[in-house]
Amino acid sequence: MRALADGNEIPLLGLGVWQVPNGPECVNAVRWALELGYRHIDTAQAYGNEESVGQALRESGVPRDEVFITTKFFPVREDPAAEIEGSLRRLGVDGMERARELGHARSIGVSNFDVGELDEVIGAGSVSPVVNQVQFNPFAYRRALLEACERHNVVLEAYSPLGTGRLLSDQTVSGIAQRIGRTPAQVLLRWCLERRIPVIPKSTHRERIEENAQIFDFTLSDDDMADLDALDRTGGTDRALERKWW
Repeated sequence: MRALADGNEIPLLGLGVWQVPNGPECVNAVRWALELGYRHIDTAQAYGNEESVGQALRESGVPRDEVFITTKFFPVREDPAAEIEGSLRRLGVDGMERARELGHARSIGVSNFDVGELDEVIGAGSVSPVVNQVQFNPFAYRRALLEACERHNVVLEAYSPLGTGRLLSDQTVSGIAQRIGRTPAQVLLRWCLERRIPVIPKSTHRERIEENAQIFDFTLSDDDMADLDALDRTGGTDRALERKWW
C-alpha cells in the first residue's frame, strides 16, 4: 500500500481492464484477480465495462471496503457528480471536488496530466488530486513528470507498465529476468515498485494475472535499475503523452 495525501491508501498492484469487453471475459479477469489477492481494479467509462467490474466484485465475496476501485470520466464532461453517479450505478456500488464532497469518492485523481496541467488544476481547486495516472515504464520514464508529482504530493500511477506486452522481448529486460530467475513482466513491474509507483497491468489470463502478482518477494539491484532507466525513450519528459487523444 502507498499512502495518499488525503489520508487514504492505494494498493501498489492493481488490475487494469482497458480494452477488455464488457461480459464474461472481464468478469472472469476481475474475479480471478480478487481471488489471487488483488485489491485494486482500474476501469473507466470509456472502457465500457464498469458493469462487469461490479458484477465480479459482487460475485467474489470480497467486502466492498477492501477493494480500491478506480474509474474515470471524459475531461469534457461538465457535471462530475452526474458522471460519477452514473459510474456508481453501472458498478453497482455505493467532477472531482463535487464527487468527493457528496461522498461518492474516497480519493480524487487525474489521468494523463502534464506538469503544466497539474499545476493548473492544483492552483484552481480547493481540493487537489492525489493521483496522476500516466503511461510509465522503463521505456517511458517520465522523470520530470514524476518529480513534479512528488513535489505536489501527488502519487504517479503507472498504466501500460508492460507496454501492452511489447516490452517483454527487449534484450535488457529479458536478460535481467533470466539472470535473477524472474519473468520479463515481473522485472518491468518491479522497476515501478522500487520507486513505490502503483502499477495496473492488464491481463485476461489467470496465469498471467497470478504471475504479475508475484513481485513483492524480490528486489532489483542498483545496476539493474540503472540499466532499465537507460531504456527511456522520452528524454525524461514532463509530458504525460506524446500526443493528446481528446
